[in-house]
Amino acid sequence: MTAEEVCNVCGLPKDLCICETLSKETVKIKIYVEKKRFGKFVTVIEGIDDKLTDVKKLLKKFKKKLACGGTYKDKRIELQGNHLSKVRKLLIEEGFNENSIEVG
Repeated sequence: MTAEEVCNVCGLPKDLCICETLSKETVKIKIYVEKKRFGKFVTVIEGIDDKLTDVKKLLKKFKKKLACGGTYKDKRIELQGNHLSKVRKLLIEEGFNENSIEVG
């Protein structure tokens, strides 16, 4: 077994790695809406650990399901528009703990 086949965090083989699943259960996520320039709204998702979760893949999935634009910067996901309730449901579908998601 080579070094690239073993996870650096948990030490298990990559195909058995449980790091992403564990991070989804323990992370505290905060979802809120900010008002940007010209009165536009942006839904902000904070608290997702980018080291243990593939944030780019998650962002791509959100943008596709919500039919909106978005970006990942400063350790937070920003989605164009007000999607508070929809984002919460999508995070739960992705395996994040329902009780650890704070909508505000």
